[in-house]
Amino acid sequence: MHSTPLITALVSLIGLTGVLAWRIREGRSAVTLKKIIMPPLGMDTGFCMFFVPAFRVPWIWGLGAFFIGAIIFAYPLLLTSDLHREDGVIMMKRSSAFFAVIIVLAVVRYLARGFFDRFLTIEQTGALFYLLAFGMILRWRLKLLLAWRALTTEPAFVAATPAEEAAD
Repeated sequence: MHSTPLITALVSLIGLTGVLAWRIREGRSAVTLKKIIMPPLGMDTGFCMFFVPAFRVPWIWGLGAFFIGAIIFAYPLLLTSDLHREDGVIMMKRSSAFFAVIIVLAVVRYLARGFFDRFLTIEQTGALFYLLAFGMILRWRLKLLLAWRALTTEPAFVAATPAEEAAD
């Protein structure tokens, strides 16, 4: 595979734009169990890349990338998003810094990728960043799941839950 810095930058900008647009759209609708668990489940299919030898990295590198994502890179997302009740439904509550955090994470990823591409193949770099992103998303979504469960098990909300789930 051959990638130029211009192509990498363009693809990264397109990806960032897509993520920001998706987050804006998702933030305008009620949060459901399905909306919380589907992104990590959808990302699970990415593990199939490791069937191809070119994407394989040593276990310790993979575990390191996963835990760096889960511990370090997830932390800003955990601080800048939470769930709350609004008009009988659960909504995402973001601080004004949420989108800045997303942009900074994308910039860090882009700059780090340029560094790692000097030592690893493009496929290995992609695999490591996939594991980092998966760790980040998984921890963030687990926090949202726990918050969602706490909000849906409160007595005042339990009666409204079946109607909300039927709307999905």
